[in-house]
Amino acid sequence: MKSAESPIRSYLYVPGDDPRRIEKALASEADAVVLDLEDAVAPSRKEEARETVAGFLGSEQDRPIFVRINVPDSKLAEEDVEAVASPHLAGLRLPKCESAEAVRRIAKRVEDLGYEAGIQCLIESALGLEFAFEISRAHEKVEGLSLGEADLAADLGVRDEASLLYARSRVVVASRAAGLPGPVQSVYTNVRDAEGLRRSTEEGKNMGFVGRSAIHPAQIPAINEIFTPTEDEVAEAKDLLERLEESAGAGTGAFALEDGRFVDEAVVASARSILALARQSSGREGAT
Repeated sequence: MKSAESPIRSYLYVPGDDPRRIEKALASEADAVVLDLEDAVAPSRKEEARETVAGFLGSEQDRPIFVRINVPDSKLAEEDVEAVASPHLAGLRLPKCESAEAVRRIAKRVEDLGYEAGIQCLIESALGLEFAFEISRAHEKVEGLSLGEADLAADLGVRDEASLLYARSRVVVASRAAGLPGPVQSVYTNVRDAEGLRRSTEEGKNMGFVGRSAIHPAQIPAINEIFTPTEDEVAEAKDLLERLEESAGAGTGAFALEDGRFVDEAVVASARSILALARQSSGREGAT
């Protein structure tokens, strides 16, 4: 199985109570699959969904599987966490995060159960946005943030995409300030608007998002393409790291290369991230 620690360009959501769609998702081009126990599952089918998800987690798959549980403060979330405990679980997605305390409770339960899955926190309300930085630093198991833009827009009472620019920038800053990777971009809900998906994803990449969630397999190719570094980006990253090795005697702080480019730790980390994404792309192409 591909390690969940590798960069992920695309996450495909699928209802946790639908085995047929889960199998299709696992056969798709998505880098990772998110089995949903929350919004996509009716209240009367929660237990059935847990059993279905646990069944898929009972054996190793060829890509990371994440599970979106129910709201962290709920009894449903506690039951979800216990039901999906598995060494094959790549991570949990916590919806509607609004406090560091709620995240810590889930993280502690994960630790108590003895499995190593990380946690991705979804910011979906004004309150959650205000506490984004605290949430991102709530526990060492927190591996990333993402926005739930549909719920956030409803909570804020906004009606156009431009109104979410502040929220997007806020989670990018909170993630990086906490030492986390760039956040995962929210889903694009209009599955028929291929042009809009491409435009929105390119804008997200330029804003600092790394990877994107999707709700339909048809959205995956465009997301993967946009978050796969170009040949020029890869060449530039390789050149920078090669020059860095040549200048290793200059120490670990910020310094200028012989060609005048200024390099610090953040620039080096960005170059390494580009190469990791490029390797991810090569690995997926080789597996198909």
